[in-house]
Amino acid sequence: MLDFLQQQIPLAQWIDSGVDWLTQHLSGLFSFIQTVGQAVMNFMTNTLSAVPPLLLMVLIALAAYFVFHRKWWIPIIAFLGLLFIYNQDMWPDLLNTVTLVVISSLVAIVIGVPLGILMSKSETAESIIKPVLDVMQTMPGFVYLIPAVAFFGVGMVPGVFASVIFSLPPTVRMTNLGIRQISTELVEASDSFGGTSWQKLFKLELPIAKGSIFAGINQTIMLALSMVVIASMIGAPGLGVGVLAAVQRSDVGNGFVYGVGIVVLAIIMDRFTQAMNRSSAQQGKRLSKKKRAVINGVVALGVVFFAVYGVYSSSAGTNKGTITLGYAQQDDQVVSTNVMAQVLEEQGYNVNMTSLDIPVVWQAVANGQVDANTGAWLPITHQAQYEEFKNDIDDLGPHIDKQAKLGLVVPSYMDVDSIEDLDDQANKEITGIEPGAGIVSATDDTLEAYPNLSDWKQVVSSTGAMNAQLDRAIKAHDEIVVEGWNPYWIFQRYDLKYLDDPKGTMGQAESIDTIARLGLKEDMPEAYHILDNFKWDASDMESIMLDIEDGKDPEDAAHDWIEDNRDKVDSWVE
Repeated sequence: MLDFLQQQIPLAQWIDSGVDWLTQHLSGLFSFIQTVGQAVMNFMTNTLSAVPPLLLMVLIALAAYFVFHRKWWIPIIAFLGLLFIYNQDMWPDLLNTVTLVVISSLVAIVIGVPLGILMSKSETAESIIKPVLDVMQTMPGFVYLIPAVAFFGVGMVPGVFASVIFSLPPTVRMTNLGIRQISTELVEASDSFGGTSWQKLFKLELPIAKGSIFAGINQTIMLALSMVVIASMIGAPGLGVGVLAAVQRSDVGNGFVYGVGIVVLAIIMDRFTQAMNRSSAQQGKRLSKKKRAVINGVVALGVVFFAVYGVYSSSAGTNKGTITLGYAQQDDQVVSTNVMAQVLEEQGYNVNMTSLDIPVVWQAVANGQVDANTGAWLPITHQAQYEEFKNDIDDLGPHIDKQAKLGLVVPSYMDVDSIEDLDDQANKEITGIEPGAGIVSATDDTLEAYPNLSDWKQVVSSTGAMNAQLDRAIKAHDEIVVEGWNPYWIFQRYDLKYLDDPKGTMGQAESIDTIARLGLKEDMPEAYHILDNFKWDASDMESIMLDIEDGKDPEDAAHDWIEDNRDKVDSWVE
């Protein structure tokens, strides 16, 4: 008994082994689902994109007008909300989010309703499925990203996979509850009139349980929508990418704007879902069969037209191919990726920028789902990722050579110059960034190596939160110790200094490398040549960072730098 209590159950290893087995033996199935799912979602997004934005807004407003009994306030709110999203240049992100939520919700409903029916008919099934639903509903959504990436890589499909798992339980539970709450007298009456099981289900139980089922569907849609930010960490495009970027940069304004966009979409989808749950009496006078046929025909023709137009538009035009650049929502990667994307586009390539978490970026390049990444900090910060994937990537060398640096940073007004000088400053806390970052591990090593830091602790949060804490402390002239690195805009904005590191635990000067997938050189030699020639200085990157921090859009900031440094850019493409 004591041995059992003292020996850790290797649950994590068992789960890892199970995921590895599934990945190895069902890779063909996962690849097929990834291919088909991505094609379906591209088709839906292209179809929506083919509709002129203002026309789509008007169509949604008209649909709301008729669905809500010719009441004007809901159509007006929907139109103004969509107009706001368009005005804020979030329309493409909105369409990607709609695709993610609609596909996730449909898959969850197709799975959830039959499962709920099964639970209502079998006590055994209910006793088995209920605990599974409890786990699905209470497990943090971030956990679902791990198997999603392992099975399907990055992009919209793993985002849908994670969203389905997270949003499925309400539909299952409410379907089960709705059917179980039907009075026994009605069920017995159906049986007494000789109704079969299928007749009883489709003509009695489902119609009566409709309200409960649609309440569950409504919650499923809302939960799927709540996953858009989390799914953006594994490359799912949409409004969540904007929210994630704002959080990482502590950009309150843009975070609020993208948040409002998600709220507008949530309100529209919620109201339309509730309208579908109205009874026939509430829906008022039905249209004649002839009018319904005409309306359905017009809608069908419109869908076919815009679908064909969307597919044609996506494939039309001459370009040298599509290249995908993966990047993490960190300032250096945002800057270098935007610059390189515009340079490649000038040379005739169609460039997709996919936002991912740092470990996922490396994995995506290694498995070929991302063509290149310009943010590999070597040899220290990303050492763990490099050791894991070095045989599956092509390291093109540094674009910033030995100018990158990690260290502990303090405002210049603090009377300390070395890590060894730290005593009881800043409440004995070092403000860090995201857990798992290389600088976080280096700080942990520093805390262990320096005896004077034995009672200090590192407070991990996010890059944006660290920036906000630093700004607040400097304005109040308070003491603070943060994790810093070059190139980074904070050294342009504030008067800061690195603390000397006699033991070298924070590492020495680093380089920022470009990494590419194996085979890119053969598939796209010209793009590979440009990526390989990409070289600049830390000051170049920091100037763009500061423009972004001052409110300029990353794309505009990158464009302006390219125009001001045309000679340097030309040397990359020559």
